[in-house]
Amino acid sequence: MASLTAACRVSARAVTARSAIARGFTTSTRCLAAQNFTMPALSPTMTEGNIATWKVKEGEAFSAGDVLLEIETDKASMDVEAQDDGIMVKIMAGDGSKAVQVGSRIGVIAEAGDDINSLEIPADEQAKEQPKEQSSAQAPKESTAPSESNPVEKKSAKPTGNDTYEHKYPLLPSVGHLIKEKGISEADVKKIKGTGPHGRLLKGDVLAYLGSINPETPAANEVNFNNLFHLDLSNIKVATKPAPPSKPVEEAKTEAPKAPVVENLEVSIPITLSKVVEVQNRIHETLGVFLPISTFVGRAAEVANDDLPPTKRAPTANELFDQVLGLDKIKAAKGSRGVYLPQISAVPPTSLLTPLSLTRKQTDIIDILAAPKKSAPKPATIQTVPGLSSGANVFTLVVPKAEEERAQIFLERCKVILEEEPGRLVL
Repeated sequence: MASLTAACRVSARAVTARSAIARGFTTSTRCLAAQNFTMPALSPTMTEGNIATWKVKEGEAFSAGDVLLEIETDKASMDVEAQDDGIMVKIMAGDGSKAVQVGSRIGVIAEAGDDINSLEIPADEQAKEQPKEQSSAQAPKESTAPSESNPVEKKSAKPTGNDTYEHKYPLLPSVGHLIKEKGISEADVKKIKGTGPHGRLLKGDVLAYLGSINPETPAANEVNFNNLFHLDLSNIKVATKPAPPSKPVEEAKTEAPKAPVVENLEVSIPITLSKVVEVQNRIHETLGVFLPISTFVGRAAEVANDDLPPTKRAPTANELFDQVLGLDKIKAAKGSRGVYLPQISAVPPTSLLTPLSLTRKQTDIIDILAAPKKSAPKPATIQTVPGLSSGANVFTLVVPKAEEERAQIFLERCKVILEEEPGRLVL
């Protein structure tokens, strides 16, 4: 019974360790050896980082969610939190450690409740993996032994000299992934000659170093690149300038298009203001208010300017398209308000056109000596505006030819208002 209980206890510890590893946090099995705490990768592209400060010290216990240390990269600084409870047994990389590779051991931790004095410090697993990777990398080199049947395999994949190359530019993602995948050390990377622009290391250089491709391929590509880096313009001829065109053509080009000349027309109509004078006298007699004739004319022009027909002009593209569809009648242009103000000139009376009579009534001496007769007081005379008369007047408008019909309608409206119903202008 005791043996069964011990077996169940050991299996439970193994399950706990596996679940903790699945959560991304390395733990140890109780009462066994401690576990290594490696440098975590905080991003997919992170390969190394700097340890700013440790938040826990050796021998201190921590709980899940506690910040263990602060890691700095060239882009940001981030905190590393504990996923489970545990104890910090030993710190391998202290505060301020620079360029710590991802996966390298930076500390040793144990589970909560373990006796750290009796735990064994495990060996660095990364140090054990490096000899294995080097031995696996040597295996393909031996398989590519020179044979007479394949001339490509006769050539050594690795350089035989002791030359080293400093790669000034950062490795491309494909190159860095290949180097990490094949386990090539940093010292071996310096032995690979870069054939890219300005000596940059390319993926083909690494493949040639591993013997996966012909070692001469990167060098041949470098030669082709250098040959095509600068364009050979020696065989290009300078184009000859075209002959200057003749003078008449130049004059035709320099002549600017003339603006269309707007042709103006004079539209006039005679209007009698006798009824306007009657309304003027009636208002003056009843209300004692004098309204000049210019007031009647201005109000008549304001009424006549309302809702005039549109000006005749060339149809636009939209209007032509509406005509094709038969929508020109539905979308007929609406009237608009005009801004016309007529020029008025009085027609000279007929009395001035007839010749003067040669006979004149002679004054009698008796009339001169007699006392002057008292005449009835004359009504107050109404002042008139110069250029206007109570008789016929000519209303004139000077408008463009396209607005002739519009101006004619305006003058006809003024004629109807002033001759037939001038009283509506003072309502």
